[in-house]
Amino acid sequence: MDAASADGRRRPARARLLAAAARRFYADGVAATGIDTITAEAGVAKMSLYNNFASKADLVRAYLDARHEEWLGLYRARLEKAEGPREGVLAVFGAYADHAAFAYEHGFRGCGLLNAAAELPSGHEGRSVVRAHKEEVEQLIAGHLTELLPDRPGEVRAMAEHLAFLLEGAVARAGLEGDGDRLRHARTLAAGLLDRL
Repeated sequence: MDAASADGRRRPARARLLAAAARRFYADGVAATGIDTITAEAGVAKMSLYNNFASKADLVRAYLDARHEEWLGLYRARLEKAEGPREGVLAVFGAYADHAAFAYEHGFRGCGLLNAAAELPSGHEGRSVVRAHKEEVEQLIAGHLTELLPDRPGEVRAMAEHLAFLLEGAVARAGLEGDGDRLRHARTLAAGLLDRL
């Protein structure tokens, strides 16, 4: 992908750096991707990186935040078409399947947030970003379940955790297998569980 936007104008350096970092971090890993690789792919001088990000750690944090927002966008698009809370839960699963369907350089390798977190040391702020994302996903599921089961909060908590675990397991297997089949199957399993409530 070049540095031009869809309308032919050149994107700002920050956007080009983030796009390059997203491609390289996902394809090659956070630790294996150096600043020189990112600036070369973005077509900017190294100083431009430091004018936009305080450090590589700051760039990693921005990448993780952008990845979270990207997923939220997919979820919101699915949610707009959802009819009721059951479909809202399934929109969470669908958003992960949508992410898996992107055209990745080396194919789908699982959740980019978890992949990055696995490389970051304990205590790194990026791990907190990933944890917050996973907690938000479970809370979104719980919110839809609360609409389905308004007088059963204990069951809502247990089912939200169950579905979040189902989703995470499917993401891991889909990443190992390189496609979104497991995610689509997990959505079907989730639908069956919801039908039994």
